[in-house]
Amino acid sequence: MTAASELWTGGCQCGAVRYRVSGPLSNASICHCRMCQKASGNLFGAFAATPLVAFTWTRGAPHIFKTSEAAERGFCAACGTNLYFKYADKPRISVAIGSLDNPKALVIERQYGLEGRIVLLDALHRLEGSVTEDDVPVAELPRYRSRQHPDQDTLDWPEQR
Repeated sequence: MTAASELWTGGCQCGAVRYRVSGPLSNASICHCRMCQKASGNLFGAFAATPLVAFTWTRGAPHIFKTSEAAERGFCAACGTNLYFKYADKPRISVAIGSLDNPKALVIERQYGLEGRIVLLDALHRLEGSVTEDDVPVAELPRYRSRQHPDQDTLDWPEQR
């Protein structure tokens, strides 16, 4: 399944690195392999692919770590945000879904690396939960004001902080 949008934007948490995808994203997936767990600092990595010809860095550039002879990953050197995964011999790039400005617009289609899947994920939907504001006293909320880049392209970032 291909996502409906033909224009996607995204970037890192601090706004130093931004990108644009001029075309559809496909193969929205999560990967449980140990490399994706380590690279994302989480239980799995989540990615969606696009041809390289549809992908452009619009602000800054990521640092690159070659995780193997077959693949590399890009991240922001300033804030550490995981931005992409790319096989060395393929004309495609897979952006980290969480780095998209509108990650909710994608539907995850597939899982990979099931050998590394954490058993907890089977029961995740049954855990109790809350929204952030419910866990923070009202008087403390101003301290939690986000310093991260807004989920849209800006011309004056980081000057507007």
